[in-house]
Amino acid sequence: MNKFIALLFFALFVGCTDSNVMQPFDKSQKPAEVNIKGYSKPDILQLRLNGAPVSINGSTSYTNKIETKLDFVLDEGETDILGIYNNETGTEIARYHITYDNINNYKTLNFFNLPGIFLQASAVKPQVNLGKVGFEFIFPNLGEYSGTTLAGVKGVLKKENGAVLAEFDNIGKDKFTEVKIYGFFSNTAPVYLELYQPGTTTPYTGSGIIKVKIKQDMGANLIVLQEKIENGVFTVKGDIDVVDYL
Repeated sequence: MNKFIALLFFALFVGCTDSNVMQPFDKSQKPAEVNIKGYSKPDILQLRLNGAPVSINGSTSYTNKIETKLDFVLDEGETDILGIYNNETGTEIARYHITYDNINNYKTLNFFNLPGIFLQASAVKPQVNLGKVGFEFIFPNLGEYSGTTLAGVKGVLKKENGAVLAEFDNIGKDKFTEVKIYGFFSNTAPVYLELYQPGTTTPYTGSGIIKVKIKQDMGANLIVLQEKIENGVFTVKGDIDVVDYL
């Protein structure tokens, strides 16, 4: 009888041990930290983490400068959803899927929500000496209407008479170019940015020179280029200057 009881306890012990091996009780976890640095004008935004509004300085809706840090824990295999919404209309503007494996991609989240455009990039106003003009460019929707698969384009900034002011080797989608500076020459004369395939003099769309009229202001200019269709015609605009919102 004692031998039978001993065998029974042994069988139960082995069974429990095997079960624990097959089905671990604890999942691997990782701390998540997301530093948010954003700006919105004139729209009022709301951030939501897994559907719950994020409070910033006691408020769950915000405009102008938006800065906060989110701290939470991710389980292996879990996906947390961070959404950016227009607070007045409820429209989702952006959505980020944050996981145990990709959290390092979201250490810092930068964005600008401006009229007609959502820009996921950081922007710092460069130092430009008095009497000089500085330009930086970004092209977030490159290929949306042109169909190009290029990751960036070459830009040549010119006066109306064709004189070259500055060249930008690679204007990409995700970050502003380095600043290029020249001497200010007119309060009224526009400048033009011609866009080519990188390293060539071939227009980036393959036919016809793409020439974008740019308003120059003394000091820094951080210009967002946009492909658009206007009255059925393809065009590129450069009428958003992020400096106006900094």
